[in-house]
Amino acid sequence: MTTLLLFRDDAYCQETSAVVTAVTPEGGIVVDRTVFYANGGGQPGDRGTLTRADGCEITIETAIYSPSKLDVIHVPVTGCELPEPGEAVTLRLDWSTRHKRMRMHTALHLLSVALPFPVTGGSIGEEESRLDFDIPEGGLDKDTVTAKLAEMIATGASVRERWISDEELLANPGLVKTMAVKPPMGTGKVRLVEIEGLDLQPCGGTHVRSLDEIGAVQVTKIEKKGQQNRRVRLAWA
Repeated sequence: MTTLLLFRDDAYCQETSAVVTAVTPEGGIVVDRTVFYANGGGQPGDRGTLTRADGCEITIETAIYSPSKLDVIHVPVTGCELPEPGEAVTLRLDWSTRHKRMRMHTALHLLSVALPFPVTGGSIGEEESRLDFDIPEGGLDKDTVTAKLAEMIATGASVRERWISDEELLANPGLVKTMAVKPPMGTGKVRLVEIEGLDLQPCGGTHVRSLDEIGAVQVTKIEKKGQQNRRVRLAWA
């Protein structure tokens, strides 16, 4: 059975009932449905809790994909008593952490608009995030980029997701900005994230519904990481 990824259709869903389908040899817990984002694409796996029917609460440190990429494995703290397959449980997110990552992830999409260069890597955190760009020449000014971000955030544009087929994406390669991370394909459809009037790109991560939710951000550092690679760090202002 494939884990149903509820966050794909509603990033604001904070908890769900679920049924344990497997426990891995390493002690990871697999369920039939989840609100936990699994580590990937530069976004860390979610933290939170799994509550058993008897009220016993298990802290989940992160979530990762199974080797097949079909299931999400919830990684608990060590030493806890694990549930059995078939057991009904309730999953709850550490929402404060998830929402910060959603705000940051959306801000990084805007950063790729402010700096329209190929993206070679990235990482999303609660307090600081980054994108790496393939930029032939330096001369980037962090205050100028920060001002561009503030201008876009001030529009309060809506953010929404929609799906296109693998074939449609292949016919429109310009939608893909990342060089190192390719959008997930093979299921027949690809998820696009659109910031109204500003950006459209494939992405499987979680985002806010409106730019108003991001708040103030600033470029804190621009680092040279090779002849053409520039690392741009973003934090809350």
